[in-house]
Amino acid sequence: MSEPTGGAVPGPDGEPRCPWGLSTEDYVAYHDEEWGRPVHGDDALFERLSLEAFQSGLSWITILRRREGFRAAFSGFKIADVAAFTDADRERLLADTGIIRNRAKIDATLANARVLVDWSPGELDKLIWSYAPDAAARPVPKVLGDVAAITDESTALSKELKKRGLRFVGPTTAYALMQACGLVNDHLADCVSRARTTV
Repeated sequence: MSEPTGGAVPGPDGEPRCPWGLSTEDYVAYHDEEWGRPVHGDDALFERLSLEAFQSGLSWITILRRREGFRAAFSGFKIADVAAFTDADRERLLADTGIIRNRAKIDATLANARVLVDWSPGELDKLIWSYAPDAAARPVPKVLGDVAAITDESTALSKELKKRGLRFVGPTTAYALMQACGLVNDHLADCVSRARTTV
């Protein structure tokens, strides 16, 4: 999240939050209930990885508001189901106004599912979480300007995912995934959600 650069600000309830988390009602719920909370499970992580890839070059709110459309279009991001998509499914996706109709990102999502379907159960979860940094060794961000866009861990995760055949998994996308799925806690020091978020 990169819109405002200041510290935590009071929300409608008076509780301080990361500034981006107050910019729209959609963001308030996402910030308070999801962002930074640990996510596990291969299908759940495939969904987040895919959505972060679709977000590349766009604002996250664009993806968030289409998330249910994405879930419907991609069979709930069940890896086995998406891996079995046909050329007809691809054409359906390219015509689906409920998602981002980017050919390269759609193709990457389908290709990634076809790679991941051959992995052992839990392998994606284990791999991604193996790159979670030591929380105690990370400085607590006071303002959004303190929050990185890329880290050594996200660069290493990106490299490993690419090595294993996944697409649209650059270091910035990998770090956004780490933030969203709770591998790191980038809620600001004074944000009410920081204490509620455990890594």
